[in-house]
Amino acid sequence: MSVRPSERLLALVAVALLSACSKTPPAPSGAAAADTLYVGADVVTVDDARPAAEALAVKDGRILAVGSRADLERAHQGAATQVVDLAGKALLPGFLDAHSHYFSSLTVANQVNLYAPPAGPGKDVESIVAELVKFRDQNRVPKGTMIQAYGYDENVMPGGRLLNRDDLDAALPDHPVLVGHVSMHGGVLNSLALKQFGISAATRTPPGGIIVRKPGTQEPWGLIMETAWLPVFAALPKPTPEQEVEWSKAGQRLYARHGITTAHEGATHAPELDVLKRAAAGGANLIDVIAYPFITDLDAILKKYPASGWLKYENGLKIGGVKITIDGSPQGKTAAFTTPYLTGGPGGQKNWKGELAALPPMIEKAVAGVYALGVPLNLHANGDAAIDAFLKVHEKVAADDPGKDRHVTLIHAQFTRKDHLDKYLAYRITPSLYTLHTYYFYEAHLANRGAEQAAYISPMRDAIDKGLAPTNHTDFVVAPLDQMFMLWSAVNRVSRAGAEVGPGQRITPLEGLKAMTINVARQYMEQDSKGSLVPGKRADLVILDRNPLKVEPMQIKDIQVLETIKDGKTIYRRS
Repeated sequence: MSVRPSERLLALVAVALLSACSKTPPAPSGAAAADTLYVGADVVTVDDARPAAEALAVKDGRILAVGSRADLERAHQGAATQVVDLAGKALLPGFLDAHSHYFSSLTVANQVNLYAPPAGPGKDVESIVAELVKFRDQNRVPKGTMIQAYGYDENVMPGGRLLNRDDLDAALPDHPVLVGHVSMHGGVLNSLALKQFGISAATRTPPGGIIVRKPGTQEPWGLIMETAWLPVFAALPKPTPEQEVEWSKAGQRLYARHGITTAHEGATHAPELDVLKRAAAGGANLIDVIAYPFITDLDAILKKYPASGWLKYENGLKIGGVKITIDGSPQGKTAAFTTPYLTGGPGGQKNWKGELAALPPMIEKAVAGVYALGVPLNLHANGDAAIDAFLKVHEKVAADDPGKDRHVTLIHAQFTRKDHLDKYLAYRITPSLYTLHTYYFYEAHLANRGAEQAAYISPMRDAIDKGLAPTNHTDFVVAPLDQMFMLWSAVNRVSRAGAEVGPGQRITPLEGLKAMTINVARQYMEQDSKGSLVPGKRADLVILDRNPLKVEPMQIKDIQVLETIKDGKTIYRRS
């Protein structure tokens, strides 16, 4: 039987088509092949253009693509691609720390945790003393060696019974003891520690400082705050050169454990910056660290590290601007307000409104110097009088163009009034708010400041509705590093005692995530490389066991960080 030419042609075409359909498509090669492909994920991009996806591809430490599993497998799965099936777990941008005291993380592993419950055991004076004694005995601390602790909160001490030098002397007579105040603006010292730092009955209290005296005498009774505390803080023990890299890695692992891929060093003194530089050069940095030289050390730092070298990373460290502090802590009753504290001052002062840390002319000189330098400013202001003082200084110093973007971040800004928000917007000031206070310190604020002010602390809802892009922070070690708890506090605003704290200021989980990712990236002028899952950005990622956008709001604090990834490489994995 003969076959016509037309039939032979059709048969050949059919065989060719069948052959083509039976072959596996060639795997991508070169630039298109991913190093790692995350699939089966609940991807929260924090990118309004593509809010969600199910797969993400990484190559050379950058995000290569975001989209559907089928599309990314077809376009970017090569022979050497590692495919990670997240089986429905959540994949988010790595968290950016908007404000903490990173340098403290180098030492807290060697200190006593005295946070009040649930973050620690410091529920009363007896518990605090017992923990210090236990630390001494378990670690066999030699006589004469300083014992340090952190997290002491006098506001939760039952019956107003506060820790003093006599308590510490009785239990630990052979060791200098320094118990850091939860605000990080002071501490309680025993007699040996007071002697070590040269503080006695003859020591005059500096302007803007607090030295609480034993009743009826001039003898310091242990608590030192604000400007009186600064010389003590500057003289605290630092890691030895041999310890710098080891301690730095240990500190950064604390951050990575909570999904943080960029950490903030919020008030860097010259010797500390030297340590950060040496540790970074020694390969310590697992995450990025941004340091803000403290205004008191600025001249010395500029001589060694000129501003021309700032604002860019070197070995994972960059100098991000300057820090100025103009008041204290509201829970320590050293923040500056326009009206008196209802409970008096920290030393029993009457009609106490708190004090600015410096006179307005000094604040003006400092702010003008930073603006002239042309670098970002982080300015600490808690009380409404401190915020007023800064805004007046800004209006004077920046009178030629008050709305120019000078990259100013108002750290804490807790007792922001509604009229302040309009000025933040007009002057392009980013408020970095502190919603953890709604949980940890609401009852103290209620007693000290009254119901109206206490309910309006960290007004995140009004700030967002006004058009601002606020950030949120832990201020570690003032509050524990716990980004999920921080997000929970912004969404729920519930206090330690279970009170609702200004429920009208609650925000959505997505808004809360933006305040710890893309908004912080903008705060650092790094929005083109961090803060959302967009192709081309750095592959700084965090994997959570659940999606915070999909759980019940009260369950957000229970979400676990499973893995933290920096520039495409895992730096923490939950065991």
